[in-house]
Amino acid sequence: MPFPQPLTDPAAQLIAARFRALAEPMRIKILDRLREGEATVQELADALETTRQNVSKHLGMLAREGVVERRKDGNFVHYRVSDDGIWQLCFLVCSGIERRLDDLQAAFV
Repeated sequence: MPFPQPLTDPAAQLIAARFRALAEPMRIKILDRLREGEATVQELADALETTRQNVSKHLGMLAREGVVERRKDGNFVHYRVSDDGIWQLCFLVCSGIERRLDDLQAAFV
């Protein structure tokens, strides 16, 4: 269901919250690792060379915003991306950055 036009204040707040959830390099790196599939906090910490506490903090924010979800398996909690729209957004952003870098590079050649 599309958001109303013009955006209502609550809709704008929801959109801003989603962008805030993505506006941290470590969260982007976590999502990039989760493209490979589910992972535990320890697996993410190892892959990203950071602490479990740091990963947990960022996963908590991503979970609150509905970007990732948890699956308990015995003593382990596995995380995965729950909103596949994130990949579309990342593709659009990365494509724009790639074009900008190409333009900058062409300007200096």
